[in-house]
Amino acid sequence: MRVLLADDHPLFRDGVRSLLQARGVEIVGEAGDGQEALEEALRLRPDVILMDISMPRMDGLEATRLIKARLPEVKIVILTVSDEDRTLFEAVKSGAQGYLLKDLQADEFFGLLSGIERGEAPISRGLAGRILEEFARRRGDRPEGEADELTEREQEVLRAVSSGASNREVAAALHISENTVKFHMKNILDKLHLRNRAEVVAYAARKGLLPPAIPPGAGDPAIP
Repeated sequence: MRVLLADDHPLFRDGVRSLLQARGVEIVGEAGDGQEALEEALRLRPDVILMDISMPRMDGLEATRLIKARLPEVKIVILTVSDEDRTLFEAVKSGAQGYLLKDLQADEFFGLLSGIERGEAPISRGLAGRILEEFARRRGDRPEGEADELTEREQEVLRAVSSGASNREVAAALHISENTVKFHMKNILDKLHLRNRAEVVAYAARKGLLPPAIPPGAGDPAIP
């Protein structure tokens, strides 16, 4: 994974760089503001950008929009102190694949970030539910496909993904390959006119397709 760091605090960048390099992650460049992040992204073409929000010249949200417009394949993960609903939702709407808070423990941070290579959306605990609620409220009037347009296998994948399972966990539970899960996810997004994994879960919540919660002590969930 080739990573570009964008944050206006050099000391924080030093800490994140050291942490990721210790785990074998290649840091290809750094930026001190949004404008520099855009320029470095166009020059370096990283796999992932860790983007702060509050930066001089150009903030992280605007930089995210501009980078995704030019380099849609680059994955951008917001790394910030702000857990405000407005910035959280705007980040996802701008094209960010994840939203992480700077108060994460190192192991949790790396675990969430490494999931992006498996097609997962790295989001700090407690924020995912707020994203889903916001999508449900703001996107409720957008035309969508219907679940009955999906094949039986696609509906199984939809339910599994909506339970919070990773691609690997879905593949193990359904006895298929991870590539097959990705193929089904692409079809689900296309048929339901959705854009990403977060919107799939929001759709499932609106349509009552989420699996029932398992009471404490009732046993392990269907997908570990």
